[in-house]
Amino acid sequence: MAITIDAINGITQAGWTTAGRPASPSAGQVGFNTTLNAFEQYNGSGLATIASWTTANRPVTPVAGFSGYNTSLSAFEFYNGSTWVGFNSSILSYTASYVIVAGGGGGGGNGGAGGGAGGLLSGTFTATYQSGTIYTATIGAGGAATGSYTTAGNSGNTSSLTGITSATGGGGGGGGTSPSGYPGIAGGYGGGGASNGTWPGGAGTPGQGNNGGAGGSGAPNYTAGGGGGAGGVGGTYSGTIAGAGGLGSATSITGTPATYAGGGGGGCYNAPSTNFGLGGPGTPGVSGGNGSGGSGVAGNSGVTNTGGGGGGGSAANGNTSGGGSGVVILSVPTAYYTGTVTGTYTTGTNGSNTWIKWTASGTYTA
Repeated sequence: MAITIDAINGITQAGWTTAGRPASPSAGQVGFNTTLNAFEQYNGSGLATIASWTTANRPVTPVAGFSGYNTSLSAFEFYNGSTWVGFNSSILSYTASYVIVAGGGGGGGNGGAGGGAGGLLSGTFTATYQSGTIYTATIGAGGAATGSYTTAGNSGNTSSLTGITSATGGGGGGGGTSPSGYPGIAGGYGGGGASNGTWPGGAGTPGQGNNGGAGGSGAPNYTAGGGGGAGGVGGTYSGTIAGAGGLGSATSITGTPATYAGGGGGGCYNAPSTNFGLGGPGTPGVSGGNGSGGSGVAGNSGVTNTGGGGGGGSAANGNTSGGGSGVVILSVPTAYYTGTVTGTYTTGTNGSNTWIKWTASGTYTA
């Protein structure tokens, strides 16, 4: 059949039956074989069917210009010499989603405050399918505990997903030696303010986090503020009770609800063990660490891979607490999940999507 061009119905390609193939075709000549229900191309020595394949079963050793129909993507693609590229990028675009949590801040010492949770960012983005695209997940460590109770907690570290966005590490909780103290440190979510003075909580990063709660100097307890969390500000001290860590935030990107980025609870300089601030709820149990009460007791560290803030310490506890490390989760339509993953990770499916959860830095190559 001949090529026809119609303003309404589009272009109909030249075609033939197997018995009626061109007697003397030219190299590169293409037509639709109605007997085989497939396109054919003359390669200079014979007519070859333009192949179709699934994404997982592409030709192993294609040459530049090799093309065919990808049944997984319902679109034509060609090999450009290094990667597979769709003929029509709009057909090959898809929506992916992500959750990025930075490392939580450590809790302060010596009547110290709770550390702020690591910044949490989530959302979607439109990706254009192209083989060879690399996404690098960087997991921020939590603020490290120190061997001194006279300082504020260390802030957490940034987590990111290359080309998409970065989340800021949580601010360290205020702490220090009487009669001085420290305010909470700004971060993804701010650290709480120390006791031994009226110290404010640190500010959260705009677009990411909440502030930490203030600490107070009310004798004889001297109670500190809680670190900010993804779901709320850090608690301010209330008389003899330290501030609780800010709530975490829940996500179901993997199909199983989980809560991340809870703030650390404030500590008490000199108080019964019941007067500490609770860490912000998260998974498992709590994301942020509980503060401590009573002399010589360190706050609990934030939970690993939740971005939880560390709990504040009590008098002369000899140490600050550490923040929980962060996590990165990427979810793509399963039809486009065709590459390789490196690092420390788990994968699974949620409906029509496949997710990757990194607990240590790694990559996904489409």
